[in-house]
Amino acid sequence: MLPIAVVLSASLMSVTPAEQFLPPTNAWSGESEMLQVADSHRWVTPSELTGLTATPSYEETFSWLDQLLAASPRFHKLAIGQSAQGRTIWMIIASGDGSNTPEAMLANERPRVLVQAGIHSGEIDGKDAGLMLLRDLIEGGRLDGLLDEVNLLFVPILNVDGHERRSPYNRVNQRGPSNMGWRTNANNLNLNRDYAKLDTAGVRAIAEVVNVWQPQLYLDLHVTDGADYQYDITYGFNGDHAWSPASSAWLAEVLTPRVDQALVQRGHEPGPLLFAANDRDFSGGQYRWTAGVRFSNGWGDARHLPTVLVENHSLKPYRQRVLGTYVLLEAALKAAASSPEALREAIAADQQPKQRIALGWTVGDSAGQESFELKAIRAETYLSEVTGGVEVRWTGDKQPEQVSIIANDTASAVTTRPAYYYIPPQWANVIEVLNAQGIVCQAIDSSEPVTVTRYRLPQAKVDQATTPFEGRLRIAPGGAVSETMSLSLPAGTCRVDTSQPLGTLAVLLLEPESPDSLLQWGFMASMLTRTEYIEGYVIEPMAVAMLEADPALRAEFLRKLESDADFASSRRERLRFFYERTPYYDEHYLLYPIYKSSQ
Repeated sequence: MLPIAVVLSASLMSVTPAEQFLPPTNAWSGESEMLQVADSHRWVTPSELTGLTATPSYEETFSWLDQLLAASPRFHKLAIGQSAQGRTIWMIIASGDGSNTPEAMLANERPRVLVQAGIHSGEIDGKDAGLMLLRDLIEGGRLDGLLDEVNLLFVPILNVDGHERRSPYNRVNQRGPSNMGWRTNANNLNLNRDYAKLDTAGVRAIAEVVNVWQPQLYLDLHVTDGADYQYDITYGFNGDHAWSPASSAWLAEVLTPRVDQALVQRGHEPGPLLFAANDRDFSGGQYRWTAGVRFSNGWGDARHLPTVLVENHSLKPYRQRVLGTYVLLEAALKAAASSPEALREAIAADQQPKQRIALGWTVGDSAGQESFELKAIRAETYLSEVTGGVEVRWTGDKQPEQVSIIANDTASAVTTRPAYYYIPPQWANVIEVLNAQGIVCQAIDSSEPVTVTRYRLPQAKVDQATTPFEGRLRIAPGGAVSETMSLSLPAGTCRVDTSQPLGTLAVLLLEPESPDSLLQWGFMASMLTRTEYIEGYVIEPMAVAMLEADPALRAEFLRKLESDADFASSRRERLRFFYERTPYYDEHYLLYPIYKSSQ
């Protein structure tokens, strides 16, 4: 077979215009450079032909992959979705026995590892590293036998439309590739904020893959922004304080040592996920993050799927980052292959229902009491004539420093897991998202009364502190007031049993005070609308009669007048005070329309 030659356009080879303004980078060389093949190799990847400085287009990527896949019965390609602009989202299936269906892969009992690249398509290191890895799984002998121990599901480009919005002017703070894609999709939605609401075709495709193929390890490949430091490959996961402590322990005790060792041996500098607490440098500490459900790693944690967020360092050269990603992927596959039973046991342990569930996370009282030695790059500050303030300049000099840890590992709110949630059939948009998440909903056809708890949200409102976020107006629920009663629910009501494996995810989507609840994402915004009113000429004489008949009400009204000047000066609010205390007031206004029961 003739060598595959993919010619990239001349514009891909151009230097990023902002390169001269980026902080200096240190020369790098490592053993992972041996992973590159010569231009004459028959399976040289498109990016390798550029010296790992450019990345191929969508069409070039899958043209190369189609030829590679045709050469091996171990590889298959599966369409898992279609983008808003009509591009197919592809997944590559790699298995030692050629399994190409979920049933066959589940039957072979080897660990299943899902890897996705390009959820932010300017951050495309994982695609080019994955192509090299696929090549080496069938060619060269170094990885012979690995696919007999582990199954690989690889999505080379998740955000396919963003990938094709290619330009040398994307991601100004990133050192290559020379012509990269865009962060968001064609609807300007960020896929890595979509795991709760599932508005995008890409994340819906991943949810379907996870539900059907049931991976046991999930890696989401990114490139980070922000401060400079020595590490080139950083990665992490929610810790053992979060929703899947057993899975987190497996990631910490089995995967992390193997990945770190492989990266160091190959000449890379692995590190934890790093976020400067003051968004500029680490003088304010390192912010240790616990991800919520909107993010891949928080979603995976909530559904008890061991999930690793990889954030390569944007200021390191593209070649260095791609090679480091290859090493990480290989080591992760070998970690899963080395410990399949422990991995399965960790997932099963996390799936056992816990009675108390944290709805979100905040910084606790212990923040700043723990520290670690950061492999830092020295920063200087200077007074800018442009901003009129102090700015940061990175020097490129290696300078380790002790940095405090600011961890948001304290529960911001906690709830008790109910036995069931009930979603009336008119909220089909909510039921549809639950179904797409893989949460089992049972439609009930009985009108027998059920004792349930429901919430009133008297302070709920559209969150005025933000502009529309990810295509939606967020709802601030305010404080929830619970009520218990017996109700006859309509036929077709969806009942969600929270003892199911995805019960924790169901709680996080359906509890209104959860930061990623479907309520807060605006799915039930119509509950904020009043649709019936009462005229003043009716309620005013009715109020007079109410005051005469109820001394307690009169006392409450007088206290309100004395304590609330805005209320006292508002005719509308005075009349509303009485209207709300009549049976004519809309009983469903600001009533959260989802119920729950303890049995």
